[in-house]
Amino acid sequence: MDILKITTVEMHTAGEPLRIVTSGLPVIAGNTILEKIRYLRENHDDIRKLIMLEPRGHSDMFGVYLIDADIPGAEFGCIFIHNEGYSTMCGHAVISLGRYAIDYGIIQQPTSPETRVLMQCPCGPVEAFVEYKDGRTGNVRFKSVPSFLYMKDVSVELPDIGEVFVDICYGGAFYAFIEDYKLGMSLKTSSVKDLTNGAAMITESLKKSLKLTHPDSSDLAFLYGTIIVNSLEEDEMATLCVFADRQVDRSPCGSGCSARMAQLFSKGLVKINEARTIRGAVGSKFVARVVEQTKYGHHDAVIVEVSGKGHYLGKSVFTNEDDDVIGKGFLLR
Repeated sequence: MDILKITTVEMHTAGEPLRIVTSGLPVIAGNTILEKIRYLRENHDDIRKLIMLEPRGHSDMFGVYLIDADIPGAEFGCIFIHNEGYSTMCGHAVISLGRYAIDYGIIQQPTSPETRVLMQCPCGPVEAFVEYKDGRTGNVRFKSVPSFLYMKDVSVELPDIGEVFVDICYGGAFYAFIEDYKLGMSLKTSSVKDLTNGAAMITESLKKSLKLTHPDSSDLAFLYGTIIVNSLEEDEMATLCVFADRQVDRSPCGSGCSARMAQLFSKGLVKINEARTIRGAVGSKFVARVVEQTKYGHHDAVIVEVSGKGHYLGKSVFTNEDDDVIGKGFLLR
């Protein structure tokens, strides 16, 4: 009987899981990272389902395949996977992968007090800086691809709520942003179920009508999810990101933080190098700041730095017998 075997290192960043595949992947065809994603989607999506979905995962599992980079200077490439498919960017993964790259020898000569790790994400190169002292890794900060406010005050009609307005912002992935009170909810008191339903309704409605474009590739031009935020008048910024197939980010969402800071900067609500602490769904926090202005295609964009820390959970060896149909992956909700 044939048995598939996949090994992983398990981490989390601010509560959001990261399953790093260390062996068991097939040869992935393609000259670029986007071509490799298309190849995986069309030929080996069974592996994603096997390790993301039940019984080995769950509806909110997140993972990454590490591949050879196809851009100069990058140490490795990242193919991010989740309950629905493949992501263009993931900040929480970058933070954990910064530590992993040093601790598992991808970076063979780390430097103190920080070690630079350049990763290739589907959206482009992402530069991470990992605290390194006395042979130990610590916090990680990363500078993502250019982020920008794509469109503001987009109308969305929601059942039982009526018309609401959202901003569409990019931080390596496209998100719709809405303040919680506009949905008649509160990030402090409303249930995660209600917040998730509200965010998912926005995403599902916009996907039917909103046409997005991206400066580099049409493969990156899709709405990844909706992020509910609190009012800036509150003491601390808070967020809940719902992406893919109603998947809820436990962390403050690194790419979402980049998009959020781009939104605020474009409206004059934050300044260069003004740090903002952003709280996620489980109370964990990232610190974000706009560090540079730039242009991205015809967009006025910014470079955002996001910092946090990933932690190790253990290692896994996953197998699947060839006659185990259920074990190939399912979701029960």
